[in-house]
Amino acid sequence: MITGEIKNQIDRIWDHFWTSGVTNPMNVLEQITYLFFMKMLDDKQIKEEASAALFGNKVKNPVFPDGDWTNPETNQKVPYNELRWSVFKNTGSTNMFNMVRNNVFVFIKNIGTGTESAYSRYMQNAIFLVPNDRTLQKVVDGIDALDMNNRDTMGDVYEYILGKMAASGTNGQFRTPRHIISMMVSLMKPTIEDRICDPAMGSAGFIVESAKQITSHYAKELMQPDVLKRYKNEMFTGFDTDSTMLRIGAMNMMLHSVDNPNIKWQDSLSADNTDSGNYSLILANPPFSGSLDKEMVSKSLLNIASTSKTELLFLTLFVRMLEVGGRCASIVPDGVLFGNSKAHKAVRKELVDNQRLQAVISMPSGVFKPYAGVSTAILIFTKTNSGGTDNVWFYEMKADGFSLDDKRNPVAENDIPDIVARFKNLDAEESRTRKDQSFLVPVQEIRDNDYDLTFNKYKEIEREKVEYEKPEVILGRIERLEAQINAAMSELKKMM
Repeated sequence: MITGEIKNQIDRIWDHFWTSGVTNPMNVLEQITYLFFMKMLDDKQIKEEASAALFGNKVKNPVFPDGDWTNPETNQKVPYNELRWSVFKNTGSTNMFNMVRNNVFVFIKNIGTGTESAYSRYMQNAIFLVPNDRTLQKVVDGIDALDMNNRDTMGDVYEYILGKMAASGTNGQFRTPRHIISMMVSLMKPTIEDRICDPAMGSAGFIVESAKQITSHYAKELMQPDVLKRYKNEMFTGFDTDSTMLRIGAMNMMLHSVDNPNIKWQDSLSADNTDSGNYSLILANPPFSGSLDKEMVSKSLLNIASTSKTELLFLTLFVRMLEVGGRCASIVPDGVLFGNSKAHKAVRKELVDNQRLQAVISMPSGVFKPYAGVSTAILIFTKTNSGGTDNVWFYEMKADGFSLDDKRNPVAENDIPDIVARFKNLDAEESRTRKDQSFLVPVQEIRDNDYDLTFNKYKEIEREKVEYEKPEVILGRIERLEAQINAAMSELKKMM
């Protein structure tokens, strides 16, 4: 979430592009992310060099090794060191502009091309559009002032620029907040054995966070060459229909040492996507509140529910794409929980009766503000193809650590740690009552309620008994007051 000074800094960078004639918002987004990538590559190596120096070692496989790089477009040799952000930013505006336009941009376009990486595939048609040295100097100075540590910066900028374009939410393209992504990944606990997919990946937030948590929990295993190779090349998959997002996602994954994720252009709901039973974990916030032409939708997705609504089709897609035993955590609009159409009920029935629905976490409508005010929930289920739902865990999130207005300022109230802790110990939830913030609901009760999955359907509202006075007591009081008023009026008349 971009707020405060970071928001102001991005606004100033935006203005520098705008006044120089680069006014297409998506062009601005791409140019900013290319420059971010240049800086983040150098920042990453600076950290690695500092860490290696503590032990008297050298960085393994540095992006900027000693020696020269040969520009494939000009066949000229350029010292790797001169391609580094920390170096070229101090060479003067004219020299920097020539270096970045003619060499650094070519360098980042060709990273990984020797192995035909996802990054290289989507950088082939990238164009450097910064028009002059003065604009580049101002933008570089602005980016250099940003605190980009521990931040999915490219995704945050995409989110904010969508808001500036007033296009967010019109086609489902608003980004999942970083802390919600982190919570969902923590709930699902990805392992080194997982094959992880986001079929509507955007800036790749879910698979980036999964990679980070796996790196954190499986550092020892990742030292094994075969495991590391699988991590870099096979563990992560993402689909999107936006070429800009594919570039951003690929860059984002590279910065987290995933050199060649299976990131590709694909309409996940179309017949072109034939994935079935290939993944052990799906994490997603798919586009919703939209409709598709049924003729364009994969026929296998219509077997569960004949519908054109994207929020329902994606759930049926997740069931198909998961292997038996695979898990899914997906954000859905509230309408999925209670919609009374045949398709809505069919999808809920599929998750409850044919798969194993484990949890429904309702989130407040302010979670996606200021870009959308839609109420949402998180569904967590396991594919079994043979049922298995017993008790479904319901949780009502009331606070997520930020104010629920358009400002989204940090606040003390935050249910996320409680959600993660309770989900990891569902046995303890059996003692909770329907008056609590979370509780378990037996599957038969859900069936009896037409598969309704809304929290308030099962919550017990505590009502206090109010004792009212008898009518004759109230009338007596009114009569006494009336007598007092009449007496007072009589006294006033005597005084006149």
